[in-house]
Amino acid sequence: MSRQPEVLWAQRSEKVYLTISLPDAKDVSLKCEPNGVFNFSAVGVHGDSFSVTLQLFGNISPEQCKTNIGLRNILCSIQKEQKGWWPRLLKSEEKPAPYLKVDWNKWCDEDDEEYSDSDDDGVAYTGEDDESSDDGGMLYLPDLEKARGN
Repeated sequence: MSRQPEVLWAQRSEKVYLTISLPDAKDVSLKCEPNGVFNFSAVGVHGDSFSVTLQLFGNISPEQCKTNIGLRNILCSIQKEQKGWWPRLLKSEEKPAPYLKVDWNKWCDEDDEEYSDSDDDGVAYTGEDDESSDDGGMLYLPDLEKARGN
């Protein structure tokens, strides 16, 4: 019997971002279907089988979906067939499963989308892991006194 990994999600008017938390995943299989079905399966570090199938709210364009398999998680950028904000991730109006959570790090309100900083809004497809920076998770703030010349 397979288990479900934690899945974080966020959206923009043209895309849905899924982050599947599964460190050291092997035999990763992802499939996006035009009718909005997203299938994922993989084997975890201890040989456990993980899988999840999501019926997304709307149709998608599978040929424009991107995936990056990192050391700690799998990042998926899923292109919506039609531009627009979905009221929820899944087609079903039932309460989502406990493994499905909002990704507040990537979340953007509909009103704020025009101010986003890039096409993929920080989703890197280079094999780099989000948590591998050398800054120890610290936010960089410039020295304002030096900037003013004091």
